[in-house]
Amino acid sequence: MESAIPLHLETQRTRHKRVPDDYQPPYPSFVARYKPEVVRVVMAYFGVQYRDVAPAAAMEALAAIGERFAGEGGPTHWDRAHYVDQAGYTNVVSAAYWDDIPRFDAWFEPSREAWTGKGREEIGTFIEVLRPAVARHETLFSSLGRPEGVAVIADGMSGEVQEHAYWGGMRDRIPLSQTDPMTPGGAPELIRDGARLRVKAHDNLCLIRSGQDWSDTEASERKLYLDDVEPVLREGMDFLREDGLVIGCYANRYMQVLAAGSRASERSYGQSWWKSLAALERWAESHPTHVKIFGAAMKYLSTLGPSAKLRLYHEVTVAAADEQFFEYLSCHPKTGMLAAVQSAGA
Repeated sequence: MESAIPLHLETQRTRHKRVPDDYQPPYPSFVARYKPEVVRVVMAYFGVQYRDVAPAAAMEALAAIGERFAGEGGPTHWDRAHYVDQAGYTNVVSAAYWDDIPRFDAWFEPSREAWTGKGREEIGTFIEVLRPAVARHETLFSSLGRPEGVAVIADGMSGEVQEHAYWGGMRDRIPLSQTDPMTPGGAPELIRDGARLRVKAHDNLCLIRSGQDWSDTEASERKLYLDDVEPVLREGMDFLREDGLVIGCYANRYMQVLAAGSRASERSYGQSWWKSLAALERWAESHPTHVKIFGAAMKYLSTLGPSAKLRLYHEVTVAAADEQFFEYLSCHPKTGMLAAVQSAGA
């Protein structure tokens, strides 16, 4: 049994874990492992927003960012997903990952100007970037063999880890939690740069990407997931999208991953921005919407046992103020972290 925290990031704890040292989790889970020389990663979301049928400008923008991803300095991995937001706009989001900061910096400035530097008729565009130290984020996977998100750029996966299957495990997997409460500091601010709107968030902003892959399931398991679990998950995701601000969730997107040719895949993920890790923990532990999700998932897994083919994963980051970048052009006021500025009264 391994610790989720890699050996080179272990330090003398001043904050204790939520479980004793001899805790044994009831089922296996795994985390991504980076090479020790990787000290920082980049998670960059490039979004395009439009109403109704995708206009030509949206398709051109998506093709252009795909070409930039494939060009010099582009990400090691990227994927694309879509969702309809609370204002009725379709958003197509390309999530890209780097582990080489100088390469990303050289690539980003011209790509940023191309994406949000000029308006396009009928669409909005946005960029949301975190570049956290590896001590500020964690991953968790229910199975091996198919990494997702930031884990794709890791060196590999761990063996079975101890810190999971209990409330507080998410925090305990973040190396910084050994010594730091990761308390949020400050309030979001809006910065206007011509037509572009930038959001300066605050210290210890939290991001979660939490995904589901049912592509390996056979008929009976797929039906069980789509009939009994997914609707409850969607209900919780819709609550966060519509009313999350009251509990500290600035924005939530429940997205379906797009396969080649922009076809819908049998993979989805929720991606949300939170005021703090503590706010995310409170929702997970006690809010009725997540209690229902947890109950449906446990019933599903207890019914199927080890034969379950559903794959689950997440990545959670608590970012320092200087590790964040948010920029929006021609987007509606509740897009992403623009909603956080509204909640702060700006």
